[in-house]
Amino acid sequence: MSERPEEPHTPSDAESLLPVDEHVEEGHDADGHKVRHRGIYLLPNLFTTANLFAGFYSIISSINAHGYMSAGNPREASNYFAFAAIAIFVAMVLDGLDGRVARMTNTQSAFGAEYDSLSDMVAFGVAPALLAFVWALGDMGKVGWMVAFIYVAGAALRLARFNTQVGKADKRYFIGLASPAAAGVVAGIVWAFSDYGIQGSKLSFLVALIVAAAGMLMVSNIKYNSFKELDLKGRVPFVAILAVVLVFAVVFSDPPRILLLIFLGYAASGPIQFLLRSRRRKR
Repeated sequence: MSERPEEPHTPSDAESLLPVDEHVEEGHDADGHKVRHRGIYLLPNLFTTANLFAGFYSIISSINAHGYMSAGNPREASNYFAFAAIAIFVAMVLDGLDGRVARMTNTQSAFGAEYDSLSDMVAFGVAPALLAFVWALGDMGKVGWMVAFIYVAGAALRLARFNTQVGKADKRYFIGLASPAAAGVVAGIVWAFSDYGIQGSKLSFLVALIVAAAGMLMVSNIKYNSFKELDLKGRVPFVAILAVVLVFAVVFSDPPRILLLIFLGYAASGPIQFLLRSRRRKR
């Protein structure tokens, strides 16, 4: 394979004054020649940055909620718990958009993939674990932070494994529970119960089991449907848009509880299908 020689680049005076070096990424053109691209794609990385900001905002809201709880103001604390959970769901939407935008505009890059994984680690790894710890697990002492760490480690391992399987695994399935779905389970529990004014300390054991299970499912070999085979650009029957409207109406009728049920159902679908497949093999 021939290699296209890199053109000499002499930085201008304006570029030499910048304290940040330019990003250079190697790739191949349509003829298979090795080329180097300077800079990054703006549009998909804007969505990834917004995803990162939503995760960071969730962390700040969890810290504020802890401050109000310590001050004896549970009502204001529940508001910040809700803000933290909502920020995680917003990050989930943004995470789905950045990948689809990159594929639709043909702006995929190795930089974008790595940036997306780091943002996901904040939004779907650290933020949900801190939210669960502040709301319920902190009252369990060392057991609480160990459970929170299991979740964070599971998210990190899940993202690292996913990056190594890009282009090799079956696109129809995720191997292990996806980190956004696991974050949806954790955030949904906190949002659904704190919205009713229920203190997490009363549900510490249950929350610890669910958070630890979510962390373990992320690193399991259980298959989950990825829904990537859905064709969003093709034509669909008219009834499909009516179904979408109905789904939106149901979700917005009671977002905390409906979202929790959706993500709990998705998280449970993997083990259920695994048991059904194992049963068929035995027969």
